Amino acid sequence: MNLRAVDLNLLVILDVLLDEAHVSRAAKRLNLSQPAVSAALQRCRHLLDDELLDRGRGAMHRTPRADALRGPLKSLLAGVQDLIEPDEVPLSELRRVIRITAADLPTATLAGPLLETLGKTAPHITVVFQPWHGADAAAAALRNGDTDMAISVFDQNDKDIDRLVLLEETYVVAMRIDHPAAEKFDIDAWLAWPHIVVSGRGEMRTPLDTQLSALGRQRRVGLVVPSFQLVPDLLERTFLLSLIPKQSLNCYPNNALLMREPPIPVTGFPLHLAWHSRQSSDKGLRHLITEIAALFSTSNALNRKLVRPETRIFNNLRDIEHFLPPN
Repeated sequence: MNLRAVDLNLLVILDVLLDEAHVSRAAKRLNLSQPAVSAALQRCRHLLDDELLDRGRGAMHRTPRADALRGPLKSLLAGVQDLIEPDEVPLSELRRVIRITAADLPTATLAGPLLETLGKTAPHITVVFQPWHGADAAAAALRNGDTDMAISVFDQNDKDIDRLVLLEETYVVAMRIDHPAAEKFDIDAWLAWPHIVVSGRGEMRTPLDTQLSALGRQRRVGLVVPSFQLVPDLLERTFLLSLIPKQSLNCYPNNALLMREPPIPVTGFPLHLAWHSRQSSDKGLRHLITEIAALFSTSNALNRKLVRPETRIFNNLRDIEHFLPPN
């Protein structure tokens, strides 16, 4: 291929087309006419020898080649932008939309404080919280550019994704303050009462059930809900129990529920803030990384680790800036 014949503007249009999978929406984002974007799509098809977007049942769908192109294309354009970027705009004037994929609990924890601090430091940055559909989906969204940041548990072997540990989560068993199981809480008391399970997919079994089966025990599931935020009020109203992350009770009155250590060992998990490495020099993203880390640090007072790919422990927020590429 003769690279001199490749128009960089064509790749910019292709990036938006693959994001939207829709010519009219892409044209609106690019502030171009629909015929101009359609013509650009035809040129891209010829250049790459692939349909890229197939039409079927009234909608367009990305081809396998188009899906494979999304991540590398975004990395290429990010590299070009870093190469020719003019003097940086001050944070107070930076206009940027940053999409964060997160489950309900991190969103509820972050949304208000983050909006408040951005109003003082970067008022023109707009944050869009997107629903969380599992760690694998969040990682795929980071790679293909459907999201800019994600809060989840990520595989440390993915070298293209940078991760900051916001907190080390542990599990507790929660119940109402007058629950009969609280007096002599052991595995028999725990399993004598029905449990509330949290599952975004409506599943009744979790890894805990597998763990119990290995011990020759089982529990009875009394209720399945899609959100941790629903659990505290349900526990207070019933005699159900729930094994939930301790942080999910932070916003609930301390005297409303009892917490007990699980009667069997239950492994916790690290909660990561993650972004694709191609965006590590993005000024707006860097600012949000620092602000979100500060918010979690204030509320949890925990050490944070940054993984890319080695593990590092940070004593203060300035250490995070040493990790990120210079401006």
